[in-house]
Amino acid sequence: MTAKPQENPGRDGAEGTASSPFDLPTEQLPASFDGALPVSDDDLGLMPTEQIPTFRGASVDEVYPTEELRFSDSSEPVGASAFVSPVSQAMPETIAPETTSGRGTLDLGLLVLRLGLGTVVLFHGLQKLFGWWNGPGLEGFETTLSDAGFEQARLLAILGAVGEVTAGTLLIFGLATPLAGAAVLVVLINAWCVRQVAEPGLQFFAPSGVEHETMLVAAAVAVVLTGPGRFSVDGGRKWATRPHIGSFFALILGVAGGVCLWIFLNGANPLI
Repeated sequence: MTAKPQENPGRDGAEGTASSPFDLPTEQLPASFDGALPVSDDDLGLMPTEQIPTFRGASVDEVYPTEELRFSDSSEPVGASAFVSPVSQAMPETIAPETTSGRGTLDLGLLVLRLGLGTVVLFHGLQKLFGWWNGPGLEGFETTLSDAGFEQARLLAILGAVGEVTAGTLLIFGLATPLAGAAVLVVLINAWCVRQVAEPGLQFFAPSGVEHETMLVAAAVAVVLTGPGRFSVDGGRKWATRPHIGSFFALILGVAGGVCLWIFLNGANPLI
């Protein structure tokens, strides 16, 4: 049993079946079509309001304005000339290392200061330890400390002589300079007090005064606070050229050590 074709009187003015969905009059090609493809709005028969706007194309710079704008931290454009790519912003800034020429004659001055102070302290230590250059030696140094009123004079004589030799050597080479300077301060503060109590009243000018000891104390303080400089064994370390909190700590340690040594092992008032 076959189905009867559906009648459709709207096709070519005759009743019959639809052979193609494109047989409707509204879907058929116009009789004037010559086979050429439409290339303009007139060929398409569009009204002016339906015409397609002309596209003239755009360059790569117009589509991707990579050098048009730059955004600051507040995400607001600041202009085309100030454009900075994200890659260049992410790159770390290269800082040139500090050179000796950038410090002028500072390192040379610190070298002279270190050598002068270290040589004086070393020679005095060798005089006390071995008796060289008409020095007192350990026995004579012990007697001097005992006469000055120190307790444990023998132990102090050994520690003082060895400490001066060690600290003087370290200062000359610029090794562990803050600690070496602090050790020198301990010795010099007590030497200053011994010289002061030897004569009644405040004495300053040589030979009986504390002029020499005062200058050595000032030099030791300067070395502790400034560091050894680049012309030293520790010259490559940051604290050697840019001392900070550690230098103050070493200075306080040296001053406190010298004062405590005098108070607890001597006890005399050096200012009377």
